[in-house]
Amino acid sequence: MKRIPRPFAAAFLLFLSGCGYADFTLPLVPGGDSSISFRFAAESAPVLTREPFTDALNPSVVGRMNFYSVFDGQWHTALATAGEGGQWHKRGIVLRAAPGDYIAANGSALFHVGQFWYWYESGVRDNLRISLARSPDGLAWKRSPASVLGPGPVGSWDERAVADPYVLRISPYFYMYYLGQDRAVRQRLGVARSADGIHWQKLRSNPILEPDQSDQGLGEPAVWQSDGFYWMLYTVRTFSEERYLALARSTDGVKWTKLPVKYTGVEAWDAKVLCDPTVVVDGGRVLVWFGGGDVASPDENLHGQIGFATLAK
Repeated sequence: MKRIPRPFAAAFLLFLSGCGYADFTLPLVPGGDSSISFRFAAESAPVLTREPFTDALNPSVVGRMNFYSVFDGQWHTALATAGEGGQWHKRGIVLRAAPGDYIAANGSALFHVGQFWYWYESGVRDNLRISLARSPDGLAWKRSPASVLGPGPVGSWDERAVADPYVLRISPYFYMYYLGQDRAVRQRLGVARSADGIHWQKLRSNPILEPDQSDQGLGEPAVWQSDGFYWMLYTVRTFSEERYLALARSTDGVKWTKLPVKYTGVEAWDAKVLCDPTVVVDGGRVLVWFGGGDVASPDENLHGQIGFATLAK
């Protein structure tokens, strides 16, 4: 294939992904007690270990299904299912990275109109994009023929890569929170909206959340609604490649207030990295599955494993 000249590459990828821009918010919520925060109460041991892989990270939990990421030189998506006692049973890889690609993982799953929808990172390291696959049972997947969200145009905040999707369904739209990377390799967070889960419009005023000057970047947002607010649990990446989780809140899903909390790993297995949250609201409880590691590495070889916590008020 003929190489696309760099000035036109991002615009061409934008055309392929069918992405445009729009002004929008999520449905407004009333707000509530602004003094509410959450305590991160984690179990001491991982609930999904990495064996037989180098890393196991990025859980996405839908009911009794856990679609998570495993690394064996490439990143793939694996499945674990929950038994009656709450233990996870590994079912192996269900979505493999294509030959020559770096990744088909780090995704976000929903059950919608009778099947699982899974938005995930695909591509190579210097051209990450977001793709979609669908499955009736979580085992056999049909991939969409083209990515559904690609990098932005030259000079944009997400011109180098888009990654870390986290998708909500609030009828009649899907909302995707995601990481964008610019030419300076800065990582910030943005949001996009879709009526069908395939064709997306990015928020014109993205990014919606910036790192502090003391941090290298943000990633892996997880968003939910409770107690009168939208909440976002997200990963903060330091310049030493250690990572921790932080919290923000919003009444419209676009304008966010960072809260002065910092959740770090306290066990040997997650001492250097706490990342990759996925959230399920279960009545009055906020359940969190997350990734952790004992090596501060930027992309893989973290000795990554998956833990479980609750957010307690």
